[in-house]
Amino acid sequence: MNKNQVKGEAKDIAGKIQEEAGKLVGSKEQQAKGLKKQVEGKIQKGAGNLEEAATDMEEAVKKE
Repeated sequence: MNKNQVKGEAKDIAGKIQEEAGKLVGSKEQQAKGLKKQVEGKIQKGAGNLEEAATDMEEAVKKE
């Protein structure tokens, strides 16, 4: 697991919490900010997944 995967997952979770908190207090703005943070987290985690896949492929090529 690399730092983008970890940071992305953390941002996604924080966004879910923010969205739910916004629902509890009736704030559409906080809900929207939470959803935005979730999307950012998923994108960052996806970038981390790509990095890891590239590293794995590079290591596999070196072993051959």
